[in-house]
Amino acid sequence: MFGISKDFAPPLKLIAPFFRIGVTFYLISIIALMFFNSSFTYQQIQIAGWLHLFLLGFVMVIIFGAMAQLIPVVLEVGHAVVDLYYVILPLLTIGTILMVSGFWIEPSLISYGGLLVLTSMVIFAIEAFATLRKTEIDTITVKTVAFSNTFLLFGIVTGFVIALGLGGAVSVDISNMLKAHFYLVMGGFVLLTIMGISLTLIPMFSLAHGFSDRAIKIGFNLVAIGVIAVAIGSIFDLMTMQWLGYLITIIGVGFYLYQIYIIYLLTVRKELDIWAKSMIFGFGSLILSVVLGLVYFLPDMSENWLHSAIWFFIVGFIGFLINGHLYKIVPFLVWFERFSPLVGKQKVPMLHEMYPKEQATAMFWYSAIGVLLGGIALLIEHDFLFKAGVSFILVGAIFLYISMIRMLNYGK
Repeated sequence: MFGISKDFAPPLKLIAPFFRIGVTFYLISIIALMFFNSSFTYQQIQIAGWLHLFLLGFVMVIIFGAMAQLIPVVLEVGHAVVDLYYVILPLLTIGTILMVSGFWIEPSLISYGGLLVLTSMVIFAIEAFATLRKTEIDTITVKTVAFSNTFLLFGIVTGFVIALGLGGAVSVDISNMLKAHFYLVMGGFVLLTIMGISLTLIPMFSLAHGFSDRAIKIGFNLVAIGVIAVAIGSIFDLMTMQWLGYLITIIGVGFYLYQIYIIYLLTVRKELDIWAKSMIFGFGSLILSVVLGLVYFLPDMSENWLHSAIWFFIVGFIGFLINGHLYKIVPFLVWFERFSPLVGKQKVPMLHEMYPKEQATAMFWYSAIGVLLGGIALLIEHDFLFKAGVSFILVGAIFLYISMIRMLNYGK
């Protein structure tokens, strides 16, 4: 178990806007899915627009907010320049809106939005590296922060090159550069960040102690090597290196799943609350995504298998891991800000009393059913089933939004 200190945590007023805006983008992105069909290609500019809406507006905003809280807590040092987060959020928000508008409405906006996103992420990465230099702690979580932010920098550079290519400013192979961009950001930053954060949060919330982290160390190294191989192979059009990178990444994810299984065996808290249910469904989606991805790599398989695999990875795994943790993180931040000074002076609420259980349960079941229906619909290219699945997720997203507002306003 890793040491965690609350002494260096930034104030709630810095973190709360990230969560508010993040769940708002999540709701908007699910609404946008209602206008898509079950058959598509990832080269379609409309699909690129949705991916950036979901991944930048929801995933990145939430991760940046969580990292603003967790980086100093895990490293046990204060932020180098914590006020930079007041700049990061508006830049990322406006940049995301401009980029999505560029993909969907006016292509010239992509470069402007990309520049703002690039600026926000560079500021985030530089601040993270500056904070890392202040710590003497050397754990796999610390290494994850360093490596994931390095991949993020390369990922946003390739993304900006793509934006320039779409705008006609430079001549690049958009398809190959897109592979490198997607893998650097999704595998190098998002996946590695989730691996690092979950190794801190999951044992903490499940009360698991005394486990070996050997599996996650192997998984971390393999995923990092796989991302590098795919990125280089994509940029220089080396198919053998790309396939090797895919295989290494999948093996690395297998070691990560094995680490989670080890932690699960040592779990003290057996209650299936909203967090535990979300973790089970999220990791189940990750396993399903890996299986579908492996089937896609077999000879003569259609892209539908890849579409379904990415759906379960993004909406199932990433979506549920983030949303499930919000029901733990946000009540804690609110409690620490508003109620911890009152301990010993008056009765204070318990953390499990600070989130709306009915709305959380509805969020989970509607979203879970929707993800399953959507994944099946993409596999068989069934438009009505896809719309039905998205409708379920939309109801879940509404409940998540309501829950977030209630949790952040608790005790005001």
